[in-house]
Amino acid sequence: MMTKTFLSTAALAVMLGGSSALAQAPISLGHLADYSGATSDVGTPFGQGVADAFAYVNKNGGINGKPVNVDTVDYGYQVPRAIAQYKKWSGGEKVAAILGWGTADTEALTGFLSEDKIPDISGSYSAALSDPTGAGGKGKAAPYNFFYGPSYSDALRGMLTWAAEDWKSKGKPGKPKYVHMGANHPYPNAPKAAGEALAAELGFDVLPAIVFALTPGDYSAQCLTLKSSGANYAYLGNTAGSNISVLNACKAAGTDVQFMGNVWGMDENAAKAAGAAADGVVFPLRTAVAWGGNAPGMKLVQDISKMSDAAGTAYRPVHYVAGVCTALYMKEAVEWAAKNGGAVGENVKKGFYQKKDWVPAGMEGVCNPSTWTEKDHRPTLKVDIYRMKVSGATDASVADLVKAGTIKLEKVKTVDLPRKPEWLGW
Repeated sequence: MMTKTFLSTAALAVMLGGSSALAQAPISLGHLADYSGATSDVGTPFGQGVADAFAYVNKNGGINGKPVNVDTVDYGYQVPRAIAQYKKWSGGEKVAAILGWGTADTEALTGFLSEDKIPDISGSYSAALSDPTGAGGKGKAAPYNFFYGPSYSDALRGMLTWAAEDWKSKGKPGKPKYVHMGANHPYPNAPKAAGEALAAELGFDVLPAIVFALTPGDYSAQCLTLKSSGANYAYLGNTAGSNISVLNACKAAGTDVQFMGNVWGMDENAAKAAGAAADGVVFPLRTAVAWGGNAPGMKLVQDISKMSDAAGTAYRPVHYVAGVCTALYMKEAVEWAAKNGGAVGENVKKGFYQKKDWVPAGMEGVCNPSTWTEKDHRPTLKVDIYRMKVSGATDASVADLVKAGTIKLEKVKTVDLPRKPEWLGW
């Protein structure tokens, strides 16, 4: 499969009538996206959010009057292709920073990023990327890695904290049983040990993990295993595409379990596809509101959305909104760098450390406040847990289903985790 390089946001801005200031030499960024691979179900809306955000930035004067040339490349979720693309971005006219994607490729690039001093704000929230100095002792230092939202491990810790309370509130006898489910792959495995350790600490019986692939398939056997195990709480570590197959198979098998999706494990599109099987799944939300939510910053999100939907009629799933937040954090870090020595990697990295409880301008009430420091790249320890509610047939459009209330995101709880040093990088 050939690598597809999409129209840069700088070129798009010119087509859309960007200001004459954009004739200046551009600031170059790399954008690694999955539009065709195993995680494209969630990679596509997230990547579109990133691309639209920078197209909007360029339409409105760029960064300090300079256009931002975002080279968006679909690497199909294949590590060798990500590394090959990185070598292009790090040589010649080196990019100032990268907006990355997957866990396997981001972890593979960590050492290169440090050597070349190129910051990468990724779509991977692997805790291994959150320790900039290596002081946590869990892995190698990742000084040039960033992400927006709680790490996979911290999100799971938040959900397990809620699950322990949920079990007690139901007055059920004995210890609850917990099982980790997902592909044997760096992304679903990233929080596995951390989750199982906290589950044991909270009084769960931890069951052997159940493996299912990152792609949709027949997972009847896994659901029968889940049912016979007597599990009460199951973590789904894959993206929504394969989770839908599991949810449908487990509903057919009559499995009675509380599923807990990872941040990529559930969204409005998945709720439509899975229908009643998605009802009741809990998962963490990275943003303070979903599409159309009541927040001052939602107007800016909707304006950004019009960069690829001029009519303004598209419904954007949770991953799109998170993509916009991620892009605008990068934009402001680059903006600070441009004013403080130039938009080069080392300065962009410093740009991430300039604000505490940081929300990008115009995104109030949408992006959750984030703080990165030179010693700790966990931007937040707050885990907002939502439950997907599906109350009827899902054969209409997502926009209509949400408008009718057939699909709803219901806030369950916010868990504020302690910033434990022993959890850094794990």
